[in-house]
Amino acid sequence: MDFSHYLNFDFSLPFWIISGAVSLFFIVQLIYYLWIYRKPYAYELKRDKSQLSADNLPSVSVIIASKNESENLQKYLPSILEQDYPHFEVVVVNMGSTDETDMLLKGLSQKYTNLYHTYVPAEAEDLNDKKLALTLGIKAAKNDVLLFTEAYCVPVSNKWIQEFANEFSNGKDIVLGFCRLEIEKKVAMRKFILYDNLVHGLKYLSLAIIGKPFMGIGRNMAYKKEIFFERKGFSPILNIEAGEDDLYINKIVKRKNVGVVVSPESMTKSDVVNNFFTWRALKSKYLYTKQFYRGISSFVFGFETLSKYLFYLSVVAGIAYGVFHENYPIIAFSVILLIARFIVQLNIIGKNSRLFGAGKFHINLLFFDIFQPFNNFRFRKYANRKKQFKR
Repeated sequence: MDFSHYLNFDFSLPFWIISGAVSLFFIVQLIYYLWIYRKPYAYELKRDKSQLSADNLPSVSVIIASKNESENLQKYLPSILEQDYPHFEVVVVNMGSTDETDMLLKGLSQKYTNLYHTYVPAEAEDLNDKKLALTLGIKAAKNDVLLFTEAYCVPVSNKWIQEFANEFSNGKDIVLGFCRLEIEKKVAMRKFILYDNLVHGLKYLSLAIIGKPFMGIGRNMAYKKEIFFERKGFSPILNIEAGEDDLYINKIVKRKNVGVVVSPESMTKSDVVNNFFTWRALKSKYLYTKQFYRGISSFVFGFETLSKYLFYLSVVAGIAYGVFHENYPIIAFSVILLIARFIVQLNIIGKNSRLFGAGKFHINLLFFDIFQPFNNFRFRKYANRKKQFKR
């Protein structure tokens, strides 16, 4: 049998251009996964897990702004109030709730002496009611370290405060954490939502670890009270709806004052995403404020997305060219690099997913990887239209 037909090497200009493109974008993608996205689980593996003595730990104020969340407060607030930590208080700000929030908080304050609650006046401006609530909570807080979460979140462990406090004891002014989503199997697009939340977390945590922090999430983050007043609170972003967590952190971060906690004990979890529309509302909030970020994050991850699609396109071009010109080596080369990238991606996403409790991924990872930027673009358009309609 004559195999020379299958071993046809066509070294024409298109061959070198396509092969070069596949190689270039393959290398770029490897850099992103091996240098950026692997940071969180690698950071946790190397972390010093020794515990500091109580004398070396700062006092902490946990702050929660809540509006009509009495059911969630009843379920989750005791887990926060009963944290295994020597010196802390919990400040809940009632944002004009019309449910049983006020009665619930009064009842809990009889049992827990470390619970303090206040409220936002009913006439507060809707645009900044969350910022006003957090400002009131910060002013009411007795301690300099402020740890933030939401009424619909609960710490994964009773060492949650401890994990954040360790970072402040090491000289950090801002500490960023992760919030795990727990979604029922009946919810549409469940696996994709878990993947999307994981990748979102990997982005801001990875850049923070390498000294380029750019945002945080209000479901699990902390900063010092003195920073809030030094930077005049939320005044720089009062004209922007939302942004009291991610955009605010973006405005106040410096390269060396940000710490990260990625241990399982440091995480919060939430079952707030019970349908597609809840997820869209939650994600659209960050996609809207993202356009106001300062720093290199938009370029870094924008280029990652561009290089990803150019890699896929060059692979398709290589296979198409090989089929059309019966050039089997370029087909094999393109497919091998596609498989190699997928193996690296699956390995790194899988290790992070086990750390952050995002479930298992297999071939669906390839489809999620391609679809996510399109979905972000769609949700961002939705968020911008919504904001324009409100005006």
